[in-house]
Amino acid sequence: FFLKSIASQQDGTMASEEELEVRIEEAKNEVARLKDEIKQARTKTMDKTMADVAGLKGGLKEVRKTVKIRRTLKGHFGKVYAMGWAGDSQSLVSASQDGKLIVWNAQTTNKLNAVPLRSSWVMTCAFEQKKGNLVACGGLDNLCSVYNLNQQPQQSKAMKELAAHDGYLSCCRFIDETRILTSSGDSSLILWDITSGEVLKTFLGHKGDVMSLAINPTDSNVFVSGSVDREAKIWDIRSGKCVQTHDGHESDINSVQFFPDGNAFGTGSDDSTCRLFDMRCYGEVNRFWNDSIMCGITSVDFSKSGRLLIAGYDDYNVIAWDTLSSGKQPSFRLNQPHENRVSCLSVNPKGDALCTGSWDALLKIWA
Repeated sequence: FFLKSIASQQDGTMASEEELEVRIEEAKNEVARLKDEIKQARTKTMDKTMADVAGLKGGLKEVRKTVKIRRTLKGHFGKVYAMGWAGDSQSLVSASQDGKLIVWNAQTTNKLNAVPLRSSWVMTCAFEQKKGNLVACGGLDNLCSVYNLNQQPQQSKAMKELAAHDGYLSCCRFIDETRILTSSGDSSLILWDITSGEVLKTFLGHKGDVMSLAINPTDSNVFVSGSVDREAKIWDIRSGKCVQTHDGHESDINSVQFFPDGNAFGTGSDDSTCRLFDMRCYGEVNRFWNDSIMCGITSVDFSKSGRLLIAGYDDYNVIAWDTLSSGKQPSFRLNQPHENRVSCLSVNPKGDALCTGSWDALLKIWA
């Protein structure tokens, strides 16, 4: 009797496991079906291209194409990996694998500050926008190091080293003087309190290294992230949750940047395309590429008006795309911008200058 009861229990367990597997499979099929329905519904609404819609109100104003090099910032002895403008639109910070963080006056080309880094394997840097006293950087040391530029030059030690990530630091962006967001190769993003060095919130959801993040210019509670899992996610700091997921890219997303009005964002990917996603319609509204582009995009940014999406490429080029066009032909290219990979670029807050940084160890100012 005892053996019979054990056998019947085992049969029941096996049956329940089989039932569970069947239910899981049915749920997966249901999810796939619903995803397909959503995709079809979205496709139905995409009845016009951006160029068609933009042309409904008559001819568009011609884009100014006479962008020239105005300054060259020389001083790094290694590959420039990242740069960021200050809120005054005149100062900028750059990070290089020569182990230096340099703060420049972009107008005079003078070096205002040079910070020796504990780790030369730096991948990102940022300037605090409101007061301009803080800069931050990070990389393969898994740390976000925050420096106060008002300290004496001999006190080049970091004001705060923020440690919690289990992978390299790919991107950091200040919200204000007390809070900073970081993204990492450990698939997470973290919101930090700079003063205490404590983790305020951790954002989980990506299925691969998070490569880039950008804070909404009109609402600092919202930010976007791009990952090697080919997805861009919109997050809300208040809830700590992902509120939108945008897919479509066929390879790693290396860079994300918000459209100036905060309703849309641009992405740059290793699939050789830049894309424009609108949060209001929850989808892709334009795609920028053509057959002559065979390499990945390292960085993207928008002009002040949002009319241009500017992208830096692995093949040393910088291309500007008209966001109101069909996305098949570039608006213009910068003339021989660099002699190596363009690793970073950014339009200053005023919108009157573009800075590009490259593995050729140079930064260039264009206007």
